[in-house]
Amino acid sequence: MSMSLSVAAGSLAAYGVSRLAAPQPAAETEPAAVTYTGEAAADIHFASVAAKEEPARHGLPDLTGAAEQGVEAVVNIENRQKYTVRQYTNPFGSGGGFDPFEFFFGPQSGQQQSQPQQQERRSGGSGVILSADGYIVSNNHVVEGADELIVTLHDGTSYKATLVGTDPSTDIALLKIDAAGLKTMPFGDSEALRLGEWVLAIGNPYGLTSTVTAGIVSAKGRSLGVMASQMGIEAFIQTDAAVNPGNSGGALITTDGKLIGINTVIKSPTGAYAGYSFAVPSSIVRKVVTDLREYGVVQRAMLGISFQAVTPEWVERFGKEKGIGTVGGMYIAEVLADGAAEAAGIKEGDVLTHIDGRPMNTTADVQETIAKLRPNDKVRVTVRRNGAVKEYSVTLRNRAGKTELVKKDDVDLVEELGATFREVSDKLKKELRIRGGIQVVELRSDGLLAKSRVRRGFIITAINDVPVSSVGDLNRITDKVQSIDGVYPDGRMVSYQTLGR
Repeated sequence: MSMSLSVAAGSLAAYGVSRLAAPQPAAETEPAAVTYTGEAAADIHFASVAAKEEPARHGLPDLTGAAEQGVEAVVNIENRQKYTVRQYTNPFGSGGGFDPFEFFFGPQSGQQQSQPQQQERRSGGSGVILSADGYIVSNNHVVEGADELIVTLHDGTSYKATLVGTDPSTDIALLKIDAAGLKTMPFGDSEALRLGEWVLAIGNPYGLTSTVTAGIVSAKGRSLGVMASQMGIEAFIQTDAAVNPGNSGGALITTDGKLIGINTVIKSPTGAYAGYSFAVPSSIVRKVVTDLREYGVVQRAMLGISFQAVTPEWVERFGKEKGIGTVGGMYIAEVLADGAAEAAGIKEGDVLTHIDGRPMNTTADVQETIAKLRPNDKVRVTVRRNGAVKEYSVTLRNRAGKTELVKKDDVDLVEELGATFREVSDKLKKELRIRGGIQVVELRSDGLLAKSRVRRGFIITAINDVPVSSVGDLNRITDKVQSIDGVYPDGRMVSYQTLGR
């Protein structure tokens, strides 16, 4: 049976699944505070209420305290989008109804266009209250494209929400409502999770508010290749807690009521729960929401390498050619020019084994470790080179190859263009007589390329007259796009001018 990956975001009109996964009278305790510090701005304090420890009953954990407390901090999010419908009438008296000829070929002679009508599309998901004054975390795909966002609390109170910021690379969004004294959920340590540990998923599946399900941690650091972003970061917590459309953006919590993940993806043959669910770990969520609140944009640190996991299959296929016979670590296939790794002395062909003493054996290991950091942070990188172990101090850089924090109005070009790319083969470069470029593989409908009528297959050779030879080159362009030059595979050269948001 084939499996599908679905976003657990539900629709209030018809609860179907589109593309990838969405979203208490416990004994009173003294309010506590969870604090973490941004490196370039004031501390952020998220007020919380500590969960009461309960003894296990008959060898099983007591989940009632965490569940009763958790539902008060999980909200329903309604995404309202407006769109225009144009209708045509026939002045010669034909009745209404569906006209297939008109559907395929448009209105014909003699038909008159009526006034456009505004209609509204609604979808639903979940969110988690992080601060008593109304900051709420959810998924980017829950809030994407919204003209209006309505947040409904556990007690039924509703608010209009403001979108503070989003990060498609991690599918995280931060919202704000104008409220005070809200029940909150404290962050837990996702890195301390153990396989087999009990967890609870809380959200609003199929519009069923404040639904709690339980399961265990099935795996950590899971990479699925489902993020739409070219720079997608995946290190999911996998659980067997039941998650369905509408759960997206909701909480994955420990038995003591701590937030250790935001439910995002389900793997299922039907699009509804039948297998496993996946959550963005709190180690990434906490860093992303801090950046969005303090800077208005995520401060993405870059190590400046491309790599492949040194698995038994990799060694069998490439080991002899690369001179590597030991399984483990990440083979560094490319060191980007002017990047952090190159500046530190790391070379192509090295095998990355540890960052700050933590073993690196999968893409998710590297992504999760670096995703928690910012430009100008320093890490200890351990590599194997020709049988010797070497350690380097690496100062991480931003996407433009600099150590400064990025500004909110700096363009994230990969997201701006709204596409996935692949680098052009030597054969195609020779056929088209170009020195380099990146080819458009897929287009996002709301991206700059799609809006400018660029088609799949187009090869970008320059942006703003700056040559583009690799996807990494896009990160070095932070100005607003004015022009894109390139060529189609049939040899047609095209220049798109004065592009903009």
